[in-house]
Amino acid sequence: MKIVVLAGGLSPERDVSLSSGTKIAAALRGLGHQVALVDMYFGLEDYPGLTDPQGLYAAPAPEKWEKVKRSEPDLAAVRASRKWQGKSEFGPGVLELCQNCDVVFLAFHGQCGEDGRVQAAFDLLGIPYTGAGYLSNAMAMDKDLTKRLVRGEVPTPNWTLVEYTQADIDRLTQDTAVPCVVKPVASGSSIGVSVVHDRSALRSALELGLRHGGKCVIEDFIKGREFSVGVLDGKALPPIEIVPKVGFYDYENKYQVGASEEICPAHLSDGDTATLQRYAEKVFEIIGLSVYSRIDFMRDEAGQFWLLEANTLPGMTPTSLMPQEAAAVGMDYPTLCQHIIDSSLKQNRRG
Repeated sequence: MKIVVLAGGLSPERDVSLSSGTKIAAALRGLGHQVALVDMYFGLEDYPGLTDPQGLYAAPAPEKWEKVKRSEPDLAAVRASRKWQGKSEFGPGVLELCQNCDVVFLAFHGQCGEDGRVQAAFDLLGIPYTGAGYLSNAMAMDKDLTKRLVRGEVPTPNWTLVEYTQADIDRLTQDTAVPCVVKPVASGSSIGVSVVHDRSALRSALELGLRHGGKCVIEDFIKGREFSVGVLDGKALPPIEIVPKVGFYDYENKYQVGASEEICPAHLSDGDTATLQRYAEKVFEIIGLSVYSRIDFMRDEAGQFWLLEANTLPGMTPTSLMPQEAAAVGMDYPTLCQHIIDSSLKQNRRG
């Protein structure tokens, strides 16, 4: 098959996406596919054969894409470094390349590609792609909407949605109960997320949230253990427990090798495992997800599980959780990538 692995884009999670894309492309090439790995935002602007991009299917991945830096990228600097001055988030040659392949493997994370906009564009252009459709991506990306949809079926911490400016921070700092968790409503990889235990930290968290758009979910803090459950074709994989060595499971702890201990299968009773898997499958069903996803939970000190969020394009980096869970049921990384493609194409044929 001719496969375009589309990664990067203009998202705070672009570095994570490029790392996922590099690993996916290598796995698919190892299976014998022709694979072109492309950064959606920069496109083919540095490729010498723009008029005949077939050489991309043999081009090596840039070494700098393999590892994720300790902090998210400066998007203003990313924008400034693009030579092409067009306003489209699709760089030169990207759509043409995607229209001439068998399937696009979406290796995005975050607002560019995981919020449904790329999927909607591809639907209109008739381009087959991996993962869920545009509507479920858009709903899952919105943390407030996700919680509204599942409330009553799956426990989720109480929350308030706030849209604010600098002028509101004094009032919010005074009126918000602590401890709490402040999360930008449409962000992933824990970017912009703060776990708050006092009012000074709350003010800093709100300032950070303002830099990420000023629309945040303020959620009850759940003290306990953190788990994630991959869902493949509607069936939950073995849960994985995440134990950061320092702090909470933030951007650095997610993507720096050795920063967190990950236990898979998680040390849970059979009953607790079944409950957690049932909750994950229910979230998958309610949001209308398809092919694959990863659902994140906390378990409080009383043993209750609480939904945190759903991820429609789970990380596929060397430290990511979904591949570890698949491996626990005997599915290695290349086989997982192939399964995602096969399931997606089957879904595409069903419309």
